Amino acid sequence: MTRSMPAGPGAPGHAVVVGGGLAGVTAALQLAEAGMRVTLLEGRPRLGGLAFSFRRGDLTVDNGQHVYLRCCTAYRWFLERVGGAALAPLQSRLDVPVLDVGRAAGPRLGRLRRTALPVPLHLAASLATYPHLSLAERASVGRAALALKKLDPADPALDGVDFATWLGRHGQSRRTIEALWDLVGVATLNATAPNASLGLAAMVFKTGLLSEPGAADIGWAHVPLGDLHDTLARKALDSAGVRTELRTRVASISRSAEGGWEVETAGERIAADTVVLAVPQRETHALLPEGVIDAPDRLLDIGTAPILNLHVVYDRKVLRRPFFAALGSPVQWVFDRTESSGLKGGGQYLAVSQSAAQDEIDAPVAELRERYLPELERLLPAARGAGVRDFFVTRERTATFAPTPGVGRLRPGARTHAPGLYLAGAWTATGWPATMEGAVRSGITAAGAALRELGRVHKHPLQEAV
Repeated sequence: MTRSMPAGPGAPGHAVVVGGGLAGVTAALQLAEAGMRVTLLEGRPRLGGLAFSFRRGDLTVDNGQHVYLRCCTAYRWFLERVGGAALAPLQSRLDVPVLDVGRAAGPRLGRLRRTALPVPLHLAASLATYPHLSLAERASVGRAALALKKLDPADPALDGVDFATWLGRHGQSRRTIEALWDLVGVATLNATAPNASLGLAAMVFKTGLLSEPGAADIGWAHVPLGDLHDTLARKALDSAGVRTELRTRVASISRSAEGGWEVETAGERIAADTVVLAVPQRETHALLPEGVIDAPDRLLDIGTAPILNLHVVYDRKVLRRPFFAALGSPVQWVFDRTESSGLKGGGQYLAVSQSAAQDEIDAPVAELRERYLPELERLLPAARGAGVRDFFVTRERTATFAPTPGVGRLRPGARTHAPGLYLAGAWTATGWPATMEGAVRSGITAAGAALRELGRVHKHPLQEAV
């Protein structure tokens, strides 16, 4: 049965947020805290978007390994806002073990870690002793970092240049790119240097490594992601008075006769003063009314990039660190998820996170098992005699937008030409790559734009009231 929900005379304005990922949840919380009535519509049976958990037997499994950095101030605010900050702690200081198994002389462990010295000296000692680069390569990294620090990531000219070309112009060898720049860049951008916009790469490295000493300290959830992005987020929404409807897909968004908006689902037609579209770019394109943004088909030109995660349950402990990165192997990053998954009866559960996985995203499980179990044995000697209780794969074919050169001119801002209609999502013009940080920032921006248009005071969570 279709029914209308008009705001009514004197009632607080009504906002509808379409999409229950981090962007949508953030926008809904911000709008509700400003006194609006808010309805959040999500097509899935859960909140959290592409950062979620599911059950597999007795395990609670994250669809993929997600991390954040100390410089991710918006996502850190989100964790605080939903009461989950203590469940996803940060390292006290950046410390990344990097294991190279491609050396003829045998495996070698190096570390990327910082000191408390000011930028750029905070990484100087680590770089000076980083065993995976020659002395000349380490020196070249320092020179490139100083050049990178001078770039303005917001400069439109940088968007059209690929990161690999810039690195080549600044003396970075293939080995340097593999052992340092791509080690970080693939994990944060979901692209190798030739396929990454210099603007986005500069933003990542300047903010994470060259802004303040602790900016790149790594944090990750010590509980299932669903506990944070679904359970705690839903409690926060409920406390804020947001009406949340799951398993509810939006069929259309249109102007009402009164000049507001009507959001139609299979079960009702909802009247709203404000609508925030916080869904992926293709879904946004399908729902956008005609004429509300310039060249709407450009949204379809924003490509996507996949992430593949391999999950291995061993019958014994094979890794003594919480995580490590690998060189000389197809394996990229390995995380211990034993405790967060609830694994019982001993053993260890490892998650292997493979970004920019275009070549393997559709590979059969048997093929991936045959390739990666021996690689884990190369990396982890203790795995060579261990039994494998389970091996399974999660695939996110459209995990992120592709950060290719030129993508910046395709990303729309939060405002549209139509009053009361706003866009949110990590793929919008946040200045960040497709991260949890970018998603939260987009939700804050969309809500702020809506509230300013309505003449309401908006207390920006990362700034003073505006």
